[in-house]
Amino acid sequence: MIKLYNKSELGFSLVFIAIYIVGASICDIFSDMLNISKVFTMPFLLILSLLLVFWINQNNLSQKYGLCKPNFKPKYFLFYIPLAFLISTNVWFGVQLNFTIVESILNVLAMLLVGFVEEIIFRGFLFKSLEKENFNLAIIVSSITFGFGHIINFFLNGPDHLLSNVCQIFYATAVGFLFVIMFYKGGSLVVCILTHSLVNALSVFQNTQAVQGLTEILISVAIIIVSISYAIILLKTLNPSKQKQEKE
Repeated sequence: MIKLYNKSELGFSLVFIAIYIVGASICDIFSDMLNISKVFTMPFLLILSLLLVFWINQNNLSQKYGLCKPNFKPKYFLFYIPLAFLISTNVWFGVQLNFTIVESILNVLAMLLVGFVEEIIFRGFLFKSLEKENFNLAIIVSSITFGFGHIINFFLNGPDHLLSNVCQIFYATAVGFLFVIMFYKGGSLVVCILTHSLVNALSVFQNTQAVQGLTEILISVAIIIVSISYAIILLKTLNPSKQKQEKE
């Protein structure tokens, strides 16, 4: 892996994105064939996560890929209140048990791992591989690729979930934009990983019957507005002088 990384960081990131999307999709299909949701997907994601952690630590890249403390104290991030808003959206209309107990555990673990893997490969690998060449392009590609990476759900969920899939692509792009700004400004992916993982985990218990049609669209719009607004605020307020104050 290190040879591919040294040759092309972009190629390296694209390989991992392909491994993740294809591998998780295949595992989801086999899990559904066995009628036990995420029974193959969760172990695959665990192995992939452990591989990523080992490789990053082995090559002393923790700082580069944000597995470290943020450069600024929480007050400069508005105490992460907008992130709490994003995390809460999946329980606005109550919770319900959508799977068996075993499947719920597998889904929660899988969703927690998805948060970690996606932040590392989309915000870490992909963004960093493009940032040194063109910062604006890096932000755009990282955000859009993350959002449109969810297009695979069109094939997994079928036409009955068309509206959900479309909404997910748009708000995932906005959230991806927020997270890449947080990483760029704060130098850490830890908070992004925690937020992403919690949003995913709570989605397992979302009251899907109450979140349909216009309600789903309104929630998606709210997520987009909060994500983009928060990202713009951080872009304008976080600067090197504040980082210097923190270190002093």
